[in-house]
Amino acid sequence: MSANLDLVRSIYAAWERGDHRSAEWAQPKTEFVVVGVPEPSSLTGVADALPGVEAWLSFWDDYRVEAEEYRELDAERVLVLARVSGRSKGSGVEVAQRRASLFHVREAKVTRLVTYWDIDRAFADLGLTPDTGNTGT
Repeated sequence: MSANLDLVRSIYAAWERGDHRSAEWAQPKTEFVVVGVPEPSSLTGVADALPGVEAWLSFWDDYRVEAEEYRELDAERVLVLARVSGRSKGSGVEVAQRRASLFHVREAKVTRLVTYWDIDRAFADLGLTPDTGNTGT
């Protein structure tokens, strides 16, 4: 297992414990991208991204993230397939969805994090199929 895969696993371990605010794993100028939502976004820097994370978390009761699969794509990229779930504070509706996150890692820090709300889109963008690049599970 590579150091990059270890790093990404540690990030998800924190998220699975509910720690979504810690970002010591990111470079100060890390790019955070969200793909496949009505208003896609791209922010540079932890200081700019953290308020968005806080706002997102404020909409949910019992928001959870659970990694299902890790795929080390190359020397700098790790793809994680995960399940997110929670209950909307406003409507009380329970939500459970699969998502994909692509971590770009250089020198033991994440330089770019792309979150895909549609796993099929992640596979298409990365030229993968559900059965390709399956390592580090």
